[in-house]
Amino acid sequence: MERLRQLNTGVIEVICGPMFSGKTEELIRRLRRAKIAKQRIVVFKPQIDTRFDEVQIVSHSAQKIASIPVEDTPAMKHCLDQLDAPADLVGIDEAQFFDHSLVEFVEGLANSGIRVIMSGLDQDSKGQPFGPMPHLLAIADIVTKQYAVCVLCGAAATKTYRLPEQTDAQVFVGASESYEARCRYCHQQDTSCL
Repeated sequence: MERLRQLNTGVIEVICGPMFSGKTEELIRRLRRAKIAKQRIVVFKPQIDTRFDEVQIVSHSAQKIASIPVEDTPAMKHCLDQLDAPADLVGIDEAQFFDHSLVEFVEGLANSGIRVIMSGLDQDSKGQPFGPMPHLLAIADIVTKQYAVCVLCGAAATKTYRLPEQTDAQVFVGASESYEARCRYCHQQDTSCL
C-alpha cells in the first residue's frame, strides 16, 4: 500500500464482513492513523443510519469519529467539491446502503490520487450480495474480510442473521435487537425464518 501512495495514485480499500465483526472499528482505526499523519480526511455515512448517533460514525464497541451524513453519492460529491483543499482520504461507512453510482464515484476518487476506505456488509441477511458491495470488492486494491463469532456455536461467523418478527426488506437498519452473527451452518438452520 505504501508503494502505491508513493506513486501518487489513489487506493480503494474495502473492509467487509457480517454485523458485529468490527468493520466500523477497523475503519475508524485507519481514519485515526491518517489523522495522526496529518492527512486531510473526509468521512461519510448514510443518512439513514442513526442507530447510535445522527452525525458520528459509531462502532458497536462505542468507538466514534465525526462524519457527514449524506443521502446519496451526489451529496458526497457535492461536499467534496465545497472543500477549500482536496481530501487525501475519503472514508465511507455502511457502503452497502448506497446505490451503484458509488462504484464509479470511488473509482474516480482513487484515479485522481485519493485514498478511499469503505466498510460495509458484503451480504444481506439472506446471504445475498448487498448493494454495490460486490462491485466495490471487485475494483478494490485492498480487501479486508472481517469475521464475527457465531452466537449459537462460537465458530467464525461470516453471515448476518435477521431475527424473526423483522421486516423482509433488504435494507433494515438495526443492531443486536434485530441481528445476530452466525456461521454458515447456523445461518442455514433458520433460513425459513428469514
